[in-house]
Amino acid sequence: MAVSTIPFGRTAAGEPVTAYRLENENGMAVTVLDYGATIQSLLVPDRAGGFTDVALGYDTAAEYESNGGYLGATIGRVGNRIGGARFSLGGVEYVLAKNDGENHLHGGVRGFDKCLWSCDAKEDKLVFSRLSPDGEEGYPGALRVSVTFSLTKDNALVIAYDAVSDRDTLVNLTNHTYFNLNGGGSALEHILQINAERFCEADAGCLPTGKLLPVAGTPFDFREPKPVGRDIGADCEQLRRGGGYDHNFVLSGSTAAVVYSQSSGIEMTVKTDMPGMQFYAANGLDRRAGKAGSVMGPRDAVCLETQLFPNGMNCYGFPSPVLRAGKAMHSETAYCFAVR
Repeated sequence: MAVSTIPFGRTAAGEPVTAYRLENENGMAVTVLDYGATIQSLLVPDRAGGFTDVALGYDTAAEYESNGGYLGATIGRVGNRIGGARFSLGGVEYVLAKNDGENHLHGGVRGFDKCLWSCDAKEDKLVFSRLSPDGEEGYPGALRVSVTFSLTKDNALVIAYDAVSDRDTLVNLTNHTYFNLNGGGSALEHILQINAERFCEADAGCLPTGKLLPVAGTPFDFREPKPVGRDIGADCEQLRRGGGYDHNFVLSGSTAAVVYSQSSGIEMTVKTDMPGMQFYAANGLDRRAGKAGSVMGPRDAVCLETQLFPNGMNCYGFPSPVLRAGKAMHSETAYCFAVR
């Protein structure tokens, strides 16, 4: 393993941003920014014998700061949506920012994706950490959180999440990388399989209602591999509500999903200990400039965000996002790459 650091510009407030690059013995490399603990690049072997950068992103800190979309970012304190931007905990109601219609999304106006993290660059991993102070974005408790990125000898990127709070609070951490196994262009021909029998019904604001729907007989059935774009335009109310796929799938096992590109030969298997995974087909990624003069736009990627179910505080029976004071939270997700 090898680690290197590269200056990556400054924020609008003048804070320096650093890129940390971790490379394994096979030449696979991940570059993570201390701004947002953001995956800026992920180079993996392809069928042609070279390397393809499968993570969409930008070349400068200013672009990450000024553009929406959460490209590659660590999401917290609570990923995805909280209905009505409020929740009750311990008899106290907490009011959060409404930054997604009437709902709270991805930690608020200044979530973890917009913060500078400390990085401990070790020989074989990158450990990013920060203290989220009590009351940050409306959440109770001082939360110490760390996110560790490591590469294995068999070309897996493992992301480990750890957190502990001094008060009861909510935590649902995830990563928002936009994957394109061709390095760019449309992702609608990517072959996707999701290990899920059910998915969360969404209302008009993409907020889970609490009802779990069967995938069988619907465009949401990815139990057998199929192109992402095969059914994305089907006459389906759930697809209309999300503008395409933007739904949480109820996972049936630790292997959450497999994505394959016939063009590059790259296959990515997602493994996790989380119960859910948001599949987002980048429907809202408006056309914009990306790395090295590239252009990206709607449906040019797949986001596979392993997580607890969205709106978990407001839906009976959903896995709880409550983290009790003093109790440690740990979760891991691995993105495993191969060529075929």
